Amino acid sequence: MVYQYTAIGDSLTTGFGALPGSGFVPVYRRMAEGRLRSPVVSTNLGINGLTTEGLKQRLKNSAVFRSAVKDAEIITVSIGGNDLIKAARAAGPRPWEFQAILQKALRDCKRNFSEIMGILSQLKAGTRSPYIIRIVGLYNPYPQVDVATEWVQQFNRYAAGYSSNVTRFASIYYEFAGNERGLLFLDHIHPNGRGYRVIAVKLDALGYGNLR
Repeated sequence: MVYQYTAIGDSLTTGFGALPGSGFVPVYRRMAEGRLRSPVVSTNLGINGLTTEGLKQRLKNSAVFRSAVKDAEIITVSIGGNDLIKAARAAGPRPWEFQAILQKALRDCKRNFSEIMGILSQLKAGTRSPYIIRIVGLYNPYPQVDVATEWVQQFNRYAAGYSSNVTRFASIYYEFAGNERGLLFLDHIHPNGRGYRVIAVKLDALGYGNLR
């Protein structure tokens, strides 16, 4: 059997900041091949800068996204980081507005994420073949900002709540916390090759459910 792997999400899915073939998607694909002992073909639909709103709209309206999800036995989702980054940049030089802007962004992010997971469930309804969904948790690109730390942890707790026998959550927060210098790219926002490998290892460690 050949397994189809569809990766949806933001620049973490595209592998921005790492050499070609070193993002978590190709590394995880190779790990999955080894564990499943079958070929795994990946479709990478990552988009740099994508927010939860953007992913939700693509899953609703893009035939490419919808078809790739329907056909996949393995799905990974990395989303949410740009919601935080956009909110932090919107606050800009107005730190007194930072908390309110981030709280609204978190509410919107959670609502969009809930809709994303609902659409994935709808697209897979009636699928005969088994499948797994893996959610990539967030690390904090602003470790020096207490409000951002709380934002990331709240989002991660919310996303982890979708865990089931099909869906699992890959927590990467503590792997990156305090290790940013070694795991992040020069922009201090995206992972480097080592950081992406950490993500792939965490995904692989969640197992492959009923695919095996």
